[in-house]
Amino acid sequence: MSSEIKFKIKRQDGPNNSPYWEEFAMPYAPSHNVVSALMYLREHPINTRGERVRPVVWDCNCMEEVCGACTMLINGVPKQSCAALVDDLAQPIVLEPLTKFPVVRDLQVDRSRMFDALRMTKAWVPIDGTYDIHVHAPIIDPKVQQERYEFSRCMTCGCCMEACPQYHPDSAFVGPAPLGQVYLHNAHPTGRFFRDDRLHSIMGEGGLTDCGNAQNCVQVCPKNIPLTTAIGGLGRQTTMQMFKDIFMK
Repeated sequence: MSSEIKFKIKRQDGPNNSPYWEEFAMPYAPSHNVVSALMYLREHPINTRGERVRPVVWDCNCMEEVCGACTMLINGVPKQSCAALVDDLAQPIVLEPLTKFPVVRDLQVDRSRMFDALRMTKAWVPIDGTYDIHVHAPIIDPKVQQERYEFSRCMTCGCCMEACPQYHPDSAFVGPAPLGQVYLHNAHPTGRFFRDDRLHSIMGEGGLTDCGNAQNCVQVCPKNIPLTTAIGGLGRQTTMQMFKDIFMK
């Protein structure tokens, strides 16, 4: 067992600065995750050349693999740094910011584009019914409940977007995460009243047809959300919407 934990971190001083690599080492201790190791390096910002440097910047919040804020590339794989255990990783542990979003500083990126896509696709339910929820709420089939639950676990972490070859800074594609949320909210008893609006939002440029069906998204999703099920289901929904638009004008 090594007496050190070694890191190779891709750093960037600001959005308009050039990236560079810096290496760090810290004393080994069991049960570290990447975030706790970064916290140690923040308190001891000394690289392997013995130089005191500014602390590494990264995002984190819940520390429970729920918020998605701490997503980064760890040994080339997009994942949550709070759930990545150091003992399970090959060293030196290579940390990089996500490549599909603008870098703010070091490992911190601006994921606004992903949240803008959620707004564009109206991925919400404006009101959860005007009925008394305890008496007159619609009855939902348990199978539908289970399917909706799977998609409701999305934490907008960006792993699926990072792995998607069609999603990049030069593409208009909204990406798999917003598509999954369109599928979720179209299945909601009240949300389905706005189904046409959501489907129209993904039927144009940058929408569903831009998906190349690489299926990388389901491989990296930390919540095992069946995104390809959503994409297939939306294909059927948008086809029906197209015929509806043509023949029901």
